[in-house]
Amino acid sequence: MDDIAFLLNGTPVVLRGEAPTRTLLDWLREGRGLTGTKEGCNEGDCGACTVMVTDHAGTRALNACILFLPQLHGKAVRTVEGLAGPEGEIHPAQAAMVDKHGSQCGFCTPGFVMSMAAAQVRGAVDHDDYLAGNLCRCTGYAPIVRAAEAVAGTAAPEWLADALPEVGPAPFAPGSSDELAVWYAAHPEAVLIAGATDVGLWVTKQLRDLPEVAFLHACADLQQIEPVAGGLRIGAGVTIAALRAAVAGSHPALAELLRRFASEQVRGAATIGGNIANGSPIGDAPPALIAMGARLHLRKGDARREIALEEFFLDYGKQDRAKGEFVEAVTIPAEAPGLACYKLSKRFDQDISAVCGCFNIEVKCSIIESARIAFGGMAGVPKRAAAVEAALIGRAFALETFEAALPAFAKDFTPMSDMRASAGYRLEAAGNMLIRYFHERSGAKVNVLEVMP
Repeated sequence: MDDIAFLLNGTPVVLRGEAPTRTLLDWLREGRGLTGTKEGCNEGDCGACTVMVTDHAGTRALNACILFLPQLHGKAVRTVEGLAGPEGEIHPAQAAMVDKHGSQCGFCTPGFVMSMAAAQVRGAVDHDDYLAGNLCRCTGYAPIVRAAEAVAGTAAPEWLADALPEVGPAPFAPGSSDELAVWYAAHPEAVLIAGATDVGLWVTKQLRDLPEVAFLHACADLQQIEPVAGGLRIGAGVTIAALRAAVAGSHPALAELLRRFASEQVRGAATIGGNIANGSPIGDAPPALIAMGARLHLRKGDARREIALEEFFLDYGKQDRAKGEFVEAVTIPAEAPGLACYKLSKRFDQDISAVCGCFNIEVKCSIIESARIAFGGMAGVPKRAAAVEAALIGRAFALETFEAALPAFAKDFTPMSDMRASAGYRLEAAGNMLIRYFHERSGAKVNVLEVMP
């Protein structure tokens, strides 16, 4: 059964025979004539295609350009055309954009409005975060922010409260990890799609044909965060947004790093398992998880195995994962009080790391007892700084110790030069992060967002 059923602007829709990798953006514009949802970057960066999606987990703003139709099964979708009330009442976000002069050319405006509307439903008031995935090139952000401030804290219109449709099994989607294990063992060449924030670009940018796919959004058992002895077991299907919320109290440094993970639209779709399985050397989560001593859980059929996360990354584009084997979960310690994470990118928000450094150092009686340090952007894989760790362990927690460890970076890493940073810059930046860690642990103010006299 390949029927895809969902609500579109309050009206039931049933699709038959659609390709599983057709994007919502293409279908809206070409199949339904709903052209208010714009195509800008077509890779999830600009936010012009933002729509509002509601399911049993709540309401989110998502990028329609990298959202495949099967991912909408059983959900409710609102586009900018569906924001008005039954009597033509204008939505508060639309009214605020008019009142605050938040639009010039108007191309980006529908996306901004949809982000504001989704935030209003959730009761979110952190507009600096939830608007970071929406780009504007002519209006300027001040009037747009004023519009967001006007909407923040107000009640969402009652007409947006969609009752989710009653649907059958999700098409192209195993219903549990057990079903996935059986199917994937029989189809080891297939592509597994969780949030599609990376695979979506294979289709929209690389124009790849994916003949066999399986979507993981119906595997509810992969979307759980459970306490285990000494830690937390995080299912591979947990979104970055859900993970950030879950660890905000226990692991604030990890949560703050995840705040800079792409944008609200991407965090609401991207999964921690996808970020790991992707194997990118500049993925933001792996350096933090490695520094914490995370363990990775892999499954192939009925066989399961567990490895240290750093052992999963073998070389650029190569991971320790057999055909038909998938990431099931990752376990992190319940506490990591020594953890600090520093992301360096050209833009603070919605940007790829040039260098991401994560430090987890334990100090007892002024002596460094243990150190786990991991970096992204410094090698072909996320990698520990073993020589730097060795230069620190057993020595006094003092600036002189940290400065003496700086030459060890050249033993650990031979970074490349690319458009984001030169090799020399990366090495220097990594060393500066180590010194920053010392000053932060010593009580100095190091937050780049803080204005100090």
